[in-house]
Amino acid sequence: MAYLLHLPTFSDKRGNLTVIEKEIPFPIKRIFYIYGVDDSTRGGHRHNKTIQAAVCIHGSCIVSNHDGNRREDFVLDHPSKCLILETRDWHTMHHFTPDAVLLVFASEHFDPKDYIFEPYP
Repeated sequence: MAYLLHLPTFSDKRGNLTVIEKEIPFPIKRIFYIYGVDDSTRGGHRHNKTIQAAVCIHGSCIVSNHDGNRREDFVLDHPSKCLILETRDWHTMHHFTPDAVLLVFASEHFDPKDYIFEPYP
């Protein structure tokens, strides 16, 4: 099941610094970000091999997840929240604020054969 990590953040009068290295529980092979989303729903899949870590570095969005047994919604509304999505996690991303930037780290390079679009019953 998907779960949240709280990334270490160091704050002082100059601002904030959030650390990602050594926090993501897999070697990173792909990095991408999603932004400028209208009222559309993104995602709608799970993977055969890929594990993902999602951080909304600006604004907010909701990730709805179903692992075949349990459904859960995760609100990503702070850059120190990192959602880990396992291969079995069929997920959608929605309710993006107009300023949202969702940064995603993936354990595998892009492969269209890795995607499973059929949702759980």
